[in-house]
Amino acid sequence: MARILVVEDEPAMLSGLSDNLEFEGYDVDTAEKGDVALNKIINEQYNLILLDVMLPVMSGFDILKKMRSKNIETPVVLLTAKGEELDKVRGLELGADDYITKPFSLRELLARVKAILRRVGFSTSDGNAHNEHIQIGRVSICFDKLEAYENETLLKMSHKEFEILHYLYNRRNQIVTRDELLDKVWGLDYQPTSRTIDNFILRLRNKVDNEETNHIVTVHGFGYKLVL
Repeated sequence: MARILVVEDEPAMLSGLSDNLEFEGYDVDTAEKGDVALNKIINEQYNLILLDVMLPVMSGFDILKKMRSKNIETPVVLLTAKGEELDKVRGLELGADDYITKPFSLRELLARVKAILRRVGFSTSDGNAHNEHIQIGRVSICFDKLEAYENETLLKMSHKEFEILHYLYNRRNQIVTRDELLDKVWGLDYQPTSRTIDNFILRLRNKVDNEETNHIVTVHGFGYKLVL
């Protein structure tokens, strides 16, 4: 699984990037200050760094300069509110692999992340193997291909069912609230009712669980949990 460090001092931006990257299947670590980020970069291993330029204590440019001077070649995408050509050139000259200006499209950022990870040997966001199959109860799931099998028989699953199960899998053994599913799976443009979510969960249970197993658990008063 590709490991990404997100360095951003705006709490809402940091939370949003972290949540969406985790939803895509990445292992995400975070830092809000420049000195904390540099310490993590020196002492831990990452496959990609999303690095804000304007940070407390130490700027993204200074972090990039210091890590490259220590021969740390982890790919870096700079995030900045500045649009000046000089800043872009400076970042690339210091060793940044890409540069994206705020406000940016989440889809564009994810596309750039995937492109860079492919260049360094990660073909997908879900792990080290392409088209990996994951066993969840009775079903073998390939989230890359949006395919589900039971005893080698292809099961019919909607795209939304795959999205919900994928989100639950990325948060396995943790409680996921209905509001969280509404936000992360349906988004802000369309808000289904809690009853709609319950119906999707019921359909997933009928495919994943049987009389002997109970992998998709209802946590009354909170939401759901995928137990693996």
